[in-house]
Parts: sequence; C-alpha cells; structure tokens
Amino acid sequence: MMQRLVNGSPADTLALADRAVQFGDGVFRTLKMVGGAVPFWLRQLDRLTHDAALLGIEAPAASDWLADIAELHRQGVRDAALKFIVTRGESQRGYAVPDVVKPTRIAQAAPLPAYPDTLQSDGVAVRWCDTKASWQPRLAGIKHLNRLENVLARNEWRDAAIFEGLMCDRDGAVIEGVMSNVLLQEGKALVTPKLESGGVAGVMRSVALEAAARLNWSVSEININPERLLRANRVWLCNSLIGMVPVRELAGRHWESHPADQQLLEVIRTMEKEETACF
Repeated sequence: MMQRLVNGSPADTLALADRAVQFGDGVFRTLKMVGGAVPFWLRQLDRLTHDAALLGIEAPAASDWLADIAELHRQGVRDAALKFIVTRGESQRGYAVPDVVKPTRIAQAAPLPAYPDTLQSDGVAVRWCDTKASWQPRLAGIKHLNRLENVLARNEWRDAAIFEGLMCDRDGAVIEGVMSNVLLQEGKALVTPKLESGGVAGVMRSVALEAAARLNWSVSEININPERLLRANRVWLCNSLIGMVPVRELAGRHWESHPADQQLLEVIRTMEKEETACF
C-alpha cells in the first residue's frame, strides 16, 4: 500500500496544472526508512534543497518534511521507501515560469523493495545499456523529475537475473546505473564518474567517497571508460535503498570478493549509525 501527502494533506491526485505534470519541473530524493529511522537524513534534505535551488525552486523547510514524517507515522508507516518531491508548482500552459508560483511538496511512502538478504554478499549481474545518458551540464548532478532516459534504459531488459544496467554518455564515458551511482575500487583508491554533463549525484555516492577518504584511500571523480571499469578490482553500485552492492558479473567479466571490501563497508556502517535520524 502506498501513502501520499500533498502539501501535508493525504491525497492521491495532483493538479493537472502542476508543472511536474506538464514539464517534469521539479526535483526528488528517495530515502529509506526502517523502524522509523532514516539514514543520512540531513544529507538527503541538503541535497534536495541544493538541487531545487539550482532550478530556481524554493525548497520546503525541514520542519515541513518533519511534519510529513509525523503524519505518515500517524498513519502507521515505519518501514518504507520514502520519496520526497518538490515541484515548481502550478501554472498555465507554456514553459515560462510565472512571477509568482508556489512550490508543491509531496511525501510518498511505499513498501521497501524485496531485495534478497544476500544482495551485498553475493553481488549482482549487470549489463550495458544502449540508451545514452543525456548531455546537459546545467542539469548535471540534479535528481530532477525528467527521467525518460532512465525509463528507456530500464526497459531494455526483462531478464530477472540482471539487477541493473550501466549507462554511458554520447562520448562513451560511463556515467551511472539506471537507478544507481557507480564506483570503482582500484587498490586503495575509490573513483567515480565525473558528473559534469549529466547523471545524478546520489547521497550514497558522497557517503562512499567520504568513507574511502576516512580510510586514507585516494578519492577522485574522473572520466571512466568501459575498459577501465572492467579492469577495476571491484565495481560498486549504490543508492539509498540498496546501500553498497558489488557487481559480480558484467559483459563476461567476473569479480570475486576483495579484502578491502569489508574495510569500506565497515566505515560506511559507522557513518550510517552516526547520521541516522529516528522519528
């Protein structure tokens, strides 16, 4: 069962004049709630506010989201995939933004995905996508509501054995997974694709890079081609729902567990304990 709040009130509909419906004009973030606790709560809100500001949208105050959490709790929500959405608000037809427009705040709670308990220990099989990540520097890093390229990429396969697809840009550089960020472990170095022309800068991506820095590993955001990815000691996928998941197989390349895996995961677990908000 899915529960939704629109501007703090239970609702299952959105005005047709809302610019999210008309143009995908807004931003969102996905958060994981377990037992009423949300890991990296402040990072999530900071990133949502940051993305909204880049689009010239005034994000709701933290107190508004806290009120939404309280209302969802009142409805019995304890374990959920939360989705916080901010749209620019309602307007008439046409792309031009009105001088006065009030943002729409949406909080949505859905059941957590039923991922196997062995996801992190066994790793996953992934594939390359034919659909390219779009090139638009002004939107790079932003988790905006225009996700059509991800929809097209995800619909390239139906094989349940394939967990994720990796997307490259028009120049062949690896950008991200359809629903995840990508990180490469190269000895005592953690590298991730530079997101200058596209892609989403996920919260778990920043957490992983900070965890590697705590281990005194080299950390960098660089252009990565598929060949370099396939040579890595370990390839990680990450997002707020799956956490950190190792790639087991891609394009005939197989990876085994690496001694440094647990070092990185242990630091991330420590950071999660430090930065979990309980409601």
